[in-house]
Amino acid sequence: MVVDTLDNLSKYEALNPLFKEVIKFLQENDLNKLEEGKYPICGNDLFLNLTTAKGKAPDEAVMETHNRMIDIQIPLSTLETYGYTPRTDLPKAEYNEEKDITKIPGIIAQDYITCTPGMFAIFFPQDGHAPCISMEKEIKKAIFKVKA
Repeated sequence: MVVDTLDNLSKYEALNPLFKEVIKFLQENDLNKLEEGKYPICGNDLFLNLTTAKGKAPDEAVMETHNRMIDIQIPLSTLETYGYTPRTDLPKAEYNEEKDITKIPGIIAQDYITCTPGMFAIFFPQDGHAPCISMEKEIKKAIFKVKA
């Protein structure tokens, strides 16, 4: 997991060859002005989901992992807290191959990090994460899905 400000995202380019395309997309687009939806960037290897999610209490947030994709999550409208637990510490659960997600409800995260607008969190396949924790009813957010 990586947490930092968007100003520093380019420092992480070496972690994945597609991160350069994420940076380019951010330089060319204002996420706050885009309509909600899915934006293909490099086919199925890199795309953006722009959405409004329901804010949840920590005990309502569902822990998830992905096998094939990395998440770069960027809150746009308000702060967002993410629960974090290393995948090795999570119980086995059913994997949805089509959606590339394993959801593990009822898990209280080991740690929590909070991002404000202007920050990002990167979750790799080894990172269990519970997104959308917020006292606000809604969180407008961007989620870049990057092939691991």
